[in-house]
Amino acid sequence: MNQIAGDWKNYEVIDAGGKEKLERWNDIILRRPDPVAIWPIEDDYEWKKAHAVYHRSNKGGGRWEFKKPLKEFWVLPYKDLLFKISPTGFKHTGLFPEQAANWDFSMNAIRKAKEEHPEREIRVLNMFAYTGGATMAAAKAGADEVVHLDASKSINAWAKENMELNHLEHKKIRFLVEDALKFIKREQRRGRKYDAIIMDPPSYGRGPNGEVWKLEDNIYELIDEAQKLLSDDALFMIVNLYTTGFPLSTLAQTLEKTVVRHHGGSVEVGETLLPVKKGGVLPCGLFGRWSASKD
Repeated sequence: MNQIAGDWKNYEVIDAGGKEKLERWNDIILRRPDPVAIWPIEDDYEWKKAHAVYHRSNKGGGRWEFKKPLKEFWVLPYKDLLFKISPTGFKHTGLFPEQAANWDFSMNAIRKAKEEHPEREIRVLNMFAYTGGATMAAAKAGADEVVHLDASKSINAWAKENMELNHLEHKKIRFLVEDALKFIKREQRRGRKYDAIIMDPPSYGRGPNGEVWKLEDNIYELIDEAQKLLSDDALFMIVNLYTTGFPLSTLAQTLEKTVVRHHGGSVEVGETLLPVKKGGVLPCGLFGRWSASKD
């Protein structure tokens, strides 16, 4: 199955094509690269309205060209969540709007569990957590503890700003800068368990101490080791992948051979999509989701 993040009010993909996308963030229009939008731009009228355009460099990276003055950052709402948005030097803005579909799933699952068993404590682990979209969603939904793990100190600082925007300072959110696999294995030794695990591993990266990460070489071990942290009555595990060309069936079988083998339950996989105002959808990576069996 595929999932579409279609409940946004203040964000939309206006158009996509020519390996770019045109987006509205509140009333600010950004033009950014997107390699999956391989079809041509049919009408460039709307594209000329962009407040800022990101230009890739042949040497890697790139730069923003600001057509109109912009604030350093602004706040974007999604339902009852708020996020700090700011164009960065790597084309990103501090938020992946397509992940709203996973936020909704997580919040619904946590709220339902709390309604059925108000006394239950729910602990969530969010790895490769970036600026904390999933962290804020889980905390807002009622998770008693959220462990937010990312290798970047500056990104964790941004996530803390999102925590403050959402008035979640009273929640138990632990912000950690650490290598994911090392953290998982240490939690195993400590005997700590989680009721939900969310991960968004990169295609390639380095940990805080220079540890090299390559998705196709490490993803099976990561998922297999992470599932050992799931509690006996765990709710879900979500895996997001943005690696171009990674087979959906490989993700499905990996979850079957790890999480389902040890915990039962069921798996669903698919593409994460954003609707495009001018028609069609924009592919935004893959998701794999394990849910506990329903009696």
